[in-house]
Amino acid sequence: MEKLPLSLTLFILAILITMAACTAVASKKETKPFVSDVVHPEWSKNSVLYEVNVRQYTPEGTFKAFAEHLPRLKSLGVDVLWFMPTFPVGSLNKKGELGSYYSVRDFMAVNPAYGTMDDFMDVLNKAHELGMKVMLDWVPNHTSWDNKLTVEHPEWYVKDKTGKFTPPIGTDWTDVIQLDWSKKELQDYMIDAMSFWVKMGVDGFRVDHPHNTPVAFWDRARTTLSAIKPVLLLAEIEDPKFLEKGFDMNYAWEMHHLMNSIAQGKDSVKALVKYYNTEWSVYPNNVYRLQFLTNHDENSWAGTIDSLMGDAQKAYACLIFTAQGVPLIYSGQEVCLDKKLKFFVRDTIKWDSCSMTGFYRSLISLKKQNKALWNGDFGGKMMKIKTNKDNRVFAYSREKDENIVVVFLNLSKKSVAVKPSMEMLNGDFTEYFSGTKTTLPFADSLRIEPWGYKIFAGNGFHF
Repeated sequence: MEKLPLSLTLFILAILITMAACTAVASKKETKPFVSDVVHPEWSKNSVLYEVNVRQYTPEGTFKAFAEHLPRLKSLGVDVLWFMPTFPVGSLNKKGELGSYYSVRDFMAVNPAYGTMDDFMDVLNKAHELGMKVMLDWVPNHTSWDNKLTVEHPEWYVKDKTGKFTPPIGTDWTDVIQLDWSKKELQDYMIDAMSFWVKMGVDGFRVDHPHNTPVAFWDRARTTLSAIKPVLLLAEIEDPKFLEKGFDMNYAWEMHHLMNSIAQGKDSVKALVKYYNTEWSVYPNNVYRLQFLTNHDENSWAGTIDSLMGDAQKAYACLIFTAQGVPLIYSGQEVCLDKKLKFFVRDTIKWDSCSMTGFYRSLISLKKQNKALWNGDFGGKMMKIKTNKDNRVFAYSREKDENIVVVFLNLSKKSVAVKPSMEMLNGDFTEYFSGTKTTLPFADSLRIEPWGYKIFAGNGFHF
Protein backbone atom coordinates (compact mmCIF):
# COMPACT_ATOMS: atom_id res chain seq x y z
CA MET A 1 0.00 0.00 0.00
CA GLU A 2 1.30 3.46 -0.86
CA LYS A 3 2.35 5.50 2.17
CA LEU A 4 0.43 8.68 3.03
CA PRO A 5 2.28 12.00 3.04
CA LEU A 6 3.61 12.92 6.48
CA SER A 7 1.48 16.06 6.65
CA LEU A 8 -1.70 14.09 5.93
CA THR A 9 -0.70 11.41 8.43
CA LEU A 10 -0.21 14.04 11.14
CA PHE A 11 -3.53 15.65 10.23
CA ILE A 12 -5.39 12.35 10.53
CA LEU A 13 -3.60 11.58 13.81
CA ALA A 14 -4.67 14.96 15.21
CA ILE A 15 -8.29 14.25 14.29
CA LEU A 16 -8.14 10.84 15.96
CA ILE A 17 -6.65 12.31 19.13
CA THR A 18 -9.34 14.99 19.21
CA MET A 19 -12.07 12.37 18.72
CA ALA A 20 -10.62 10.25 21.52
CA ALA A 21 -10.48 13.25 23.83
CA CYS A 22 -14.10 14.13 23.04
CA THR A 23 -15.14 10.55 23.69
CA ALA A 24 -13.31 10.58 27.02
CA VAL A 25 -14.98 13.87 27.98
CA ALA A 26 -18.39 12.50 26.96
CA SER A 27 -17.77 9.33 28.95
CA LYS A 28 -16.68 11.35 31.98
CA LYS A 29 -19.75 13.55 31.62
CA GLU A 30 -22.03 10.50 31.67
CA THR A 31 -20.73 9.44 35.09
CA LYS A 32 -20.76 12.93 36.57
CA PRO A 33 -23.21 13.17 39.50
CA PHE A 34 -26.42 14.90 38.52
CA VAL A 35 -28.24 17.36 40.78
CA SER A 36 -31.61 16.50 42.27
CA ASP A 37 -33.91 19.34 43.28
CA VAL A 38 -36.55 17.05 44.76
CA VAL A 39 -37.59 17.78 48.35
CA HIS A 40 -38.66 14.49 49.92
CA PRO A 41 -41.62 14.33 52.31
CA GLU A 42 -40.27 14.57 55.85
CA TRP A 43 -42.16 11.41 56.77
CA SER A 44 -40.09 9.42 54.27
CA LYS A 45 -36.81 9.95 56.15
CA ASN A 46 -36.62 6.35 57.44
CA SER A 47 -39.50 4.72 55.58
CA VAL A 48 -39.70 1.04 54.66
CA LEU A 49 -42.00 0.18 51.74
CA TYR A 50 -44.34 -2.80 51.59
CA GLU A 51 -45.92 -3.93 48.30
CA VAL A 52 -49.54 -5.05 48.69
CA ASN A 53 -50.98 -7.58 46.22
CA VAL A 54 -54.69 -7.31 47.15
CA ARG A 55 -55.80 -10.06 44.75
CA GLN A 56 -53.51 -12.69 46.28
CA TYR A 57 -53.38 -11.39 49.85
CA THR A 58 -56.47 -13.18 51.19
CA PRO A 59 -58.91 -15.86 49.99
CA GLU A 60 -61.46 -13.05 49.52
CA GLY A 61 -59.04 -10.80 47.64
CA THR A 62 -60.75 -7.64 48.90
CA PHE A 63 -59.92 -4.36 50.61
CA LYS A 64 -61.96 -5.38 53.66
CA ALA A 65 -60.08 -8.67 54.05
CA PHE A 66 -56.72 -6.95 53.63
CA ALA A 67 -57.64 -4.37 56.29
CA GLU A 68 -57.49 -7.13 58.90
CA HIS A 69 -53.71 -7.35 58.26
CA LEU A 70 -52.98 -3.69 58.97
CA PRO A 71 -52.20 -4.17 62.71
CA ARG A 72 -49.82 -7.03 61.83
CA LEU A 73 -48.01 -4.87 59.28
CA LYS A 74 -47.82 -2.03 61.77
CA SER A 75 -46.24 -4.44 64.26
CA LEU A 76 -43.77 -5.56 61.59
CA GLY A 77 -42.66 -1.94 61.29
CA VAL A 78 -43.40 -1.09 57.64
CA ASP A 79 -44.87 2.35 57.23
CA VAL A 80 -45.53 2.89 53.51
CA LEU A 81 -47.99 0.59 51.73
CA TRP A 82 -47.66 0.46 47.94
CA PHE A 83 -50.82 -1.09 46.52
CA MET A 84 -50.46 -2.86 43.20
CA PRO A 85 -53.05 -1.38 40.76
CA THR A 86 -56.47 -1.14 42.38
CA PHE A 87 -58.25 0.07 39.24
CA PRO A 88 -60.92 -1.85 37.29
CA VAL A 89 -59.27 -4.43 35.00
CA GLY A 90 -60.06 -4.49 31.29
CA SER A 91 -62.14 -7.36 29.89
CA LEU A 92 -61.45 -7.00 26.18
CA ASN A 93 -58.42 -9.12 25.17
CA LYS A 94 -57.65 -9.81 28.83
CA LYS A 95 -55.10 -12.42 29.85
CA GLY A 96 -56.18 -15.36 31.98
CA GLU A 97 -59.25 -15.62 34.13
CA LEU A 98 -58.88 -12.31 35.99
CA GLY A 99 -56.69 -10.24 33.67
CA SER A 100 -53.62 -8.19 34.49
CA TYR A 101 -53.58 -5.67 37.31
CA TYR A 102 -51.84 -3.34 34.83
CA SER A 103 -54.64 -3.35 32.24
CA VAL A 104 -56.48 -0.25 33.48
CA ARG A 105 -60.09 0.34 32.43
CA ASP A 106 -60.68 3.48 34.53
CA PHE A 107 -58.06 5.63 36.29
CA MET A 108 -60.58 7.15 38.70
CA ALA A 109 -62.33 4.06 40.03
CA VAL A 110 -61.54 0.90 42.01
CA ASN A 111 -61.65 -2.72 40.94
CA PRO A 112 -65.13 -3.99 41.91
CA ALA A 113 -63.56 -7.38 42.64
CA TYR A 114 -61.71 -5.68 45.51
CA GLY A 115 -64.74 -3.80 46.82
CA THR A 116 -66.21 -0.32 46.63
CA MET A 117 -64.66 3.11 46.80
CA ASP A 118 -65.89 3.29 50.40
CA ASP A 119 -64.02 0.05 51.14
CA PHE A 120 -60.84 1.55 49.71
CA MET A 121 -61.29 4.73 51.71
CA ASP A 122 -61.78 2.65 54.84
CA VAL A 123 -58.40 0.93 54.28
CA LEU A 124 -56.78 4.28 53.52
CA ASN A 125 -58.15 5.89 56.67
CA LYS A 126 -57.26 2.91 58.89
CA ALA A 127 -53.70 2.94 57.54
CA HIS A 128 -53.43 6.65 58.29
CA GLU A 129 -54.77 6.11 61.80
CA LEU A 130 -51.93 3.64 62.35
CA GLY A 131 -49.38 6.19 61.14
CA MET A 132 -48.87 4.49 57.76
CA LYS A 133 -48.81 6.07 54.29
CA VAL A 134 -50.47 4.70 51.15
CA MET A 135 -49.12 4.77 47.58
CA LEU A 136 -51.03 3.70 44.48
CA ASP A 137 -49.50 1.90 41.50
CA TRP A 138 -49.95 4.27 38.53
CA VAL A 139 -49.93 2.96 34.94
CA PRO A 140 -49.26 5.83 32.51
CA ASN A 141 -47.85 3.88 29.57
CA HIS A 142 -50.99 2.10 28.39
CA THR A 143 -54.63 1.27 29.09
CA SER A 144 -56.96 -1.67 28.54
CA TRP A 145 -58.61 -2.01 25.13
CA ASP A 146 -61.95 -1.06 26.70
CA ASN A 147 -60.84 1.97 28.72
CA LYS A 148 -63.38 4.77 28.23
CA LEU A 149 -60.61 6.96 26.81
CA THR A 150 -60.59 4.80 23.66
CA VAL A 151 -64.04 6.21 22.90
CA GLU A 152 -63.78 9.68 24.41
CA HIS A 153 -60.24 10.44 23.22
CA PRO A 154 -58.99 7.92 20.62
CA GLU A 155 -56.50 10.57 19.47
CA TRP A 156 -54.56 10.01 22.72
CA TYR A 157 -53.38 6.59 21.53
CA VAL A 158 -50.60 5.38 19.25
CA LYS A 159 -51.97 3.79 16.06
CA ASP A 160 -50.49 1.19 13.73
CA LYS A 161 -50.14 1.80 9.98
CA THR A 162 -53.77 0.83 9.48
CA GLY A 163 -54.95 3.38 12.02
CA LYS A 164 -55.83 0.86 14.73
CA PHE A 165 -54.83 0.80 18.40
CA THR A 166 -51.65 -1.14 19.09
CA PRO A 167 -50.03 -2.87 22.08
CA PRO A 168 -46.71 -1.43 23.23
CA ILE A 169 -44.14 -2.23 20.53
CA GLY A 170 -41.57 -4.85 21.43
CA THR A 171 -43.68 -6.46 24.18
CA ASP A 172 -46.13 -9.33 24.52
CA TRP A 173 -48.59 -7.07 26.36
CA THR A 174 -51.44 -7.92 24.02
CA ASP A 175 -54.05 -7.03 26.66
CA VAL A 176 -53.18 -3.30 26.63
CA ILE A 177 -52.73 -0.49 24.09
CA GLN A 178 -50.10 2.24 23.92
CA LEU A 179 -50.85 5.83 24.92
CA ASP A 180 -49.36 8.72 22.93
CA TRP A 181 -47.58 10.98 25.39
CA SER A 182 -46.95 13.69 22.81
CA LYS A 183 -50.55 14.79 23.44
CA LYS A 184 -50.67 17.62 26.00
CA GLU A 185 -54.34 16.90 26.67
CA LEU A 186 -53.40 13.37 27.78
CA GLN A 187 -50.80 14.82 30.14
CA ASP A 188 -53.40 17.20 31.58
CA TYR A 189 -55.78 14.29 32.11
CA MET A 190 -53.13 12.22 33.91
CA ILE A 191 -52.36 15.07 36.31
CA ASP A 192 -56.07 15.54 36.99
CA ALA A 193 -56.48 11.80 37.64
CA MET A 194 -53.52 11.64 40.00
CA SER A 195 -54.73 14.78 41.78
CA PHE A 196 -58.12 13.09 42.27
CA TRP A 197 -56.47 10.38 44.39
CA VAL A 198 -54.17 12.73 46.32
CA LYS A 199 -57.20 14.83 47.27
CA MET A 200 -58.78 11.59 48.52
CA GLY A 201 -55.77 11.18 50.85
CA VAL A 202 -53.31 9.02 48.88
CA ASP A 203 -49.68 9.82 49.78
CA GLY A 204 -47.86 9.04 46.55
CA PHE A 205 -47.46 6.82 43.52
CA ARG A 206 -45.28 4.00 42.29
CA VAL A 207 -45.21 4.69 38.54
CA ASP A 208 -45.19 1.63 36.30
CA HIS A 209 -42.98 1.66 33.19
CA PRO A 210 -42.56 5.44 32.73
CA HIS A 211 -40.09 4.90 29.86
CA ASN A 212 -42.33 6.47 27.19
CA THR A 213 -43.35 9.46 29.29
CA PRO A 214 -41.60 12.86 29.08
CA VAL A 215 -39.32 13.57 32.04
CA ALA A 216 -40.58 17.17 32.11
CA PHE A 217 -44.13 15.93 32.70
CA TRP A 218 -43.18 14.52 36.09
CA ASP A 219 -41.70 17.83 37.22
CA ARG A 220 -45.03 19.44 36.39
CA ALA A 221 -47.00 16.60 38.01
CA ARG A 222 -44.95 16.80 41.19
CA THR A 223 -45.47 20.56 41.47
CA THR A 224 -49.23 20.12 41.12
CA LEU A 225 -49.49 17.19 43.53
CA SER A 226 -47.20 18.73 46.15
CA ALA A 227 -49.44 21.79 46.24
CA ILE A 228 -52.13 19.46 47.57
CA LYS A 229 -49.93 17.56 50.05
CA PRO A 230 -46.38 16.16 50.24
CA VAL A 231 -46.14 13.05 48.06
CA LEU A 232 -43.59 10.30 47.43
CA LEU A 233 -43.03 9.35 43.78
CA LEU A 234 -41.27 6.09 42.81
CA ALA A 235 -40.31 5.37 39.18
CA GLU A 236 -39.98 1.81 37.91
CA ILE A 237 -36.93 2.72 35.88
CA GLU A 238 -33.19 3.02 36.50
CA ASP A 239 -32.61 6.11 34.32
CA PRO A 240 -31.17 8.80 36.68
CA LYS A 241 -32.73 11.72 34.80
CA PHE A 242 -36.14 10.90 36.26
CA LEU A 243 -34.71 11.80 39.70
CA GLU A 244 -33.56 15.30 38.82
CA LYS A 245 -36.90 17.02 39.46
CA GLY A 246 -39.95 14.75 39.38
CA PHE A 247 -39.27 11.55 41.32
CA ASP A 248 -38.01 10.87 44.82
CA MET A 249 -36.86 7.36 44.02
CA ASN A 250 -36.13 4.89 41.22
CA TYR A 251 -35.43 1.16 40.99
CA ALA A 252 -31.98 -0.30 41.70
CA TRP A 253 -32.56 -3.12 39.20
CA GLU A 254 -28.86 -3.60 38.46
CA MET A 255 -28.15 -4.05 42.15
CA HIS A 256 -30.88 -6.67 42.46
CA HIS A 257 -29.63 -8.70 39.51
CA LEU A 258 -26.06 -8.46 40.81
CA MET A 259 -27.12 -9.89 44.19
CA ASN A 260 -28.70 -12.84 42.38
CA SER A 261 -25.57 -13.31 40.30
CA ILE A 262 -23.25 -13.36 43.34
CA ALA A 263 -25.55 -15.76 45.20
CA GLN A 264 -25.46 -18.11 42.21
CA GLY A 265 -21.65 -17.99 41.97
CA LYS A 266 -21.62 -16.10 38.68
CA ASP A 267 -20.05 -12.97 40.20
CA SER A 268 -18.01 -12.04 43.26
CA VAL A 269 -17.87 -9.24 45.80
CA LYS A 270 -15.48 -7.42 43.47
CA ALA A 271 -18.42 -6.82 41.14
CA LEU A 272 -20.40 -5.36 44.05
CA VAL A 273 -17.55 -2.99 44.93
CA LYS A 274 -17.37 -1.89 41.29
CA TYR A 275 -21.12 -1.35 41.30
CA TYR A 276 -21.01 0.89 44.36
CA ASN A 277 -18.06 2.88 43.06
CA THR A 278 -20.18 3.74 40.03
CA GLU A 279 -23.28 4.30 42.17
CA TRP A 280 -21.49 6.81 44.38
CA SER A 281 -20.03 8.63 41.37
CA VAL A 282 -23.41 9.01 39.64
CA TYR A 283 -26.09 9.41 42.31
CA PRO A 284 -26.06 12.32 44.76
CA ASN A 285 -26.63 11.36 48.37
CA ASN A 286 -30.02 13.08 48.61
CA VAL A 287 -31.83 10.80 46.12
CA TYR A 288 -33.61 7.58 47.06
CA ARG A 289 -32.97 4.20 45.41
CA LEU A 290 -35.41 1.30 45.86
CA GLN A 291 -33.63 -1.82 47.14
CA PHE A 292 -35.36 -5.21 47.09
CA LEU A 293 -34.86 -8.95 47.26
CA THR A 294 -38.07 -9.51 45.31
CA ASN A 295 -41.21 -7.79 44.01
CA HIS A 296 -44.28 -8.84 42.03
CA ASP A 297 -42.36 -9.08 38.73
CA GLU A 298 -39.45 -11.04 40.16
CA ASN A 299 -41.65 -13.40 42.17
CA SER A 300 -44.12 -14.23 39.40
CA TRP A 301 -41.73 -14.41 36.45
CA ALA A 302 -38.15 -15.00 37.70
CA GLY A 303 -38.61 -17.13 40.83
CA THR A 304 -38.80 -17.08 44.60
CA ILE A 305 -36.11 -15.60 46.82
CA ASP A 306 -35.12 -19.13 47.84
CA SER A 307 -34.65 -20.23 44.23
CA LEU A 308 -32.69 -17.12 43.20
CA MET A 309 -30.68 -16.32 46.33
CA GLY A 310 -30.68 -19.44 48.48
CA ASP A 311 -28.58 -19.14 51.63
CA ALA A 312 -27.52 -15.59 50.72
CA GLN A 313 -30.91 -14.02 51.40
CA LYS A 314 -30.33 -13.02 55.04
CA ALA A 315 -27.03 -11.34 54.21
CA TYR A 316 -28.72 -9.51 51.35
CA ALA A 317 -31.59 -8.49 53.60
CA CYS A 318 -28.98 -6.96 55.92
CA LEU A 319 -27.48 -5.20 52.91
CA ILE A 320 -30.68 -3.55 51.69
CA PHE A 321 -31.63 -2.42 55.21
CA THR A 322 -28.23 -0.95 56.10
CA ALA A 323 -26.86 0.31 52.77
CA GLN A 324 -28.00 3.53 51.13
CA GLY A 325 -31.47 3.18 49.66
CA VAL A 326 -35.07 2.49 50.66
CA PRO A 327 -35.86 -1.19 51.37
CA LEU A 328 -38.94 -2.94 50.00
CA ILE A 329 -40.79 -6.01 51.28
CA TYR A 330 -43.23 -7.81 48.96
CA SER A 331 -46.48 -9.46 50.09
CA GLY A 332 -45.62 -12.72 51.85
CA GLN A 333 -41.86 -12.14 51.88
CA GLU A 334 -42.02 -11.75 55.66
CA VAL A 335 -43.55 -15.23 56.01
CA CYS A 336 -41.12 -17.05 53.69
CA LEU A 337 -43.30 -17.00 50.57
CA ASP A 338 -42.20 -20.20 48.84
CA LYS A 339 -44.08 -20.07 45.55
CA LYS A 340 -44.31 -17.96 42.41
CA LEU A 341 -47.67 -16.21 42.68
CA LYS A 342 -49.70 -16.62 39.51
CA PHE A 343 -50.41 -13.33 37.78
CA PHE A 344 -53.75 -13.68 35.99
CA VAL A 345 -55.69 -15.95 38.37
CA ARG A 346 -56.31 -16.21 42.11
CA ASP A 347 -53.32 -17.67 43.97
CA THR A 348 -53.66 -16.87 47.67
CA ILE A 349 -50.69 -16.34 49.97
CA LYS A 350 -50.50 -18.68 52.96
CA TRP A 351 -50.08 -16.59 56.08
CA ASP A 352 -48.01 -17.97 58.94
CA SER A 353 -44.91 -16.93 60.79
CA CYS A 354 -41.45 -18.24 59.93
CA SER A 355 -37.84 -17.56 60.86
CA MET A 356 -37.79 -14.51 58.57
CA THR A 357 -40.70 -12.74 60.28
CA GLY A 358 -38.78 -11.73 63.40
CA PHE A 359 -35.66 -11.19 61.30
CA TYR A 360 -37.35 -8.55 59.13
CA ARG A 361 -38.93 -6.96 62.20
CA SER A 362 -35.46 -6.63 63.70
CA LEU A 363 -33.98 -5.13 60.54
CA ILE A 364 -36.79 -2.59 60.26
CA SER A 365 -36.28 -1.62 63.89
CA LEU A 366 -32.52 -1.30 63.32
CA LYS A 367 -33.07 1.05 60.38
CA LYS A 368 -35.61 3.23 62.14
CA GLN A 369 -33.63 3.57 65.37
CA ASN A 370 -30.30 4.48 63.76
CA LYS A 371 -30.06 7.83 61.97
CA ALA A 372 -27.01 6.60 60.12
CA LEU A 373 -29.29 4.20 58.19
CA TRP A 374 -31.99 6.70 57.25
CA ASN A 375 -32.82 7.56 53.65
CA GLY A 376 -30.99 10.07 51.45
CA ASP A 377 -29.48 13.05 53.25
CA PHE A 378 -31.48 12.11 56.35
CA GLY A 379 -28.92 9.30 56.78
CA GLY A 380 -25.18 8.86 56.37
CA LYS A 381 -23.07 8.06 53.34
CA MET A 382 -21.61 4.59 52.94
CA MET A 383 -17.88 4.34 53.56
CA LYS A 384 -16.18 1.21 52.22
CA ILE A 385 -14.00 -0.64 54.74
CA LYS A 386 -11.02 -2.51 53.34
CA THR A 387 -10.38 -6.04 54.62
CA ASN A 388 -7.99 -8.91 53.95
CA LYS A 389 -10.90 -10.79 52.36
CA ASP A 390 -12.27 -8.23 49.93
CA ASN A 391 -12.98 -10.97 47.39
CA ARG A 392 -15.53 -12.48 49.79
CA VAL A 393 -16.48 -9.82 52.34
CA PHE A 394 -18.30 -6.56 51.68
CA ALA A 395 -17.75 -4.19 54.61
CA TYR A 396 -18.83 -0.59 55.13
CA SER A 397 -19.92 1.96 57.69
CA ARG A 398 -22.48 4.76 57.81
CA GLU A 399 -22.48 7.71 60.20
CA LYS A 400 -24.94 10.49 60.98
CA ASP A 401 -25.09 12.85 63.97
CA GLU A 402 -22.76 10.77 66.16
CA ASN A 403 -24.67 7.59 65.28
CA ILE A 404 -22.63 4.97 63.46
CA VAL A 405 -23.29 1.50 62.07
CA VAL A 406 -20.58 -0.86 60.83
CA VAL A 407 -21.51 -3.82 58.60
CA PHE A 408 -19.63 -6.97 57.54
CA LEU A 409 -21.24 -9.31 55.00
CA ASN A 410 -19.65 -12.61 54.02
CA LEU A 411 -21.01 -13.06 50.50
CA SER A 412 -19.49 -16.48 49.94
CA LYS A 413 -20.16 -20.10 50.85
CA LYS A 414 -16.98 -20.37 52.94
CA SER A 415 -16.35 -19.10 56.46
CA VAL A 416 -13.83 -16.28 56.76
CA ALA A 417 -11.59 -14.67 59.36
CA VAL A 418 -11.66 -10.95 58.61
CA LYS A 419 -9.00 -8.40 59.50
CA PRO A 420 -10.46 -5.01 58.57
CA SER A 421 -8.51 -1.78 58.24
CA MET A 422 -10.22 0.32 60.90
CA GLU A 423 -7.51 2.49 62.40
CA MET A 424 -9.71 5.59 62.21
CA LEU A 425 -12.77 3.86 63.67
CA ASN A 426 -12.70 3.20 67.39
CA GLY A 427 -14.95 2.92 70.40
CA ASP A 428 -17.43 0.61 72.09
CA PHE A 429 -20.02 -1.10 69.87
CA THR A 430 -22.74 -3.73 70.18
CA GLU A 431 -23.29 -6.47 67.61
CA TYR A 432 -26.96 -5.99 66.81
CA PHE A 433 -28.23 -9.57 66.55
CA SER A 434 -26.22 -11.20 69.34
CA GLY A 435 -26.05 -8.24 71.72
CA THR A 436 -22.31 -8.90 72.18
CA LYS A 437 -20.28 -5.88 73.28
CA THR A 438 -17.03 -5.24 71.48
CA THR A 439 -14.41 -2.59 70.93
CA LEU A 440 -13.26 -1.35 67.54
CA PRO A 441 -10.74 -1.82 66.05
CA PHE A 442 -10.90 -5.56 66.73
CA ALA A 443 -8.11 -7.08 68.77
CA ASP A 444 -8.41 -10.33 66.80
CA SER A 445 -9.85 -11.43 63.49
CA LEU A 446 -13.61 -11.32 63.08
CA ARG A 447 -15.00 -14.75 62.15
CA ILE A 448 -18.06 -14.83 59.89
CA GLU A 449 -19.91 -17.96 58.80
CA PRO A 450 -20.75 -18.71 55.15
CA TRP A 451 -23.25 -16.09 53.94
CA GLY A 452 -22.99 -14.62 57.44
CA TYR A 453 -23.41 -11.06 58.64
CA LYS A 454 -22.27 -8.88 61.52
CA ILE A 455 -23.77 -5.47 62.24
CA PHE A 456 -22.21 -3.25 64.92
CA ALA A 457 -24.00 -0.18 66.23
CA GLY A 458 -22.58 2.56 68.40
CA ASN A 459 -22.90 6.23 69.31
CA GLY A 460 -20.47 9.07 69.71
CA PHE A 461 -17.81 7.74 67.32
CA HIS A 462 -16.34 9.27 64.19
CA PHE A 463 -13.67 8.79 61.57
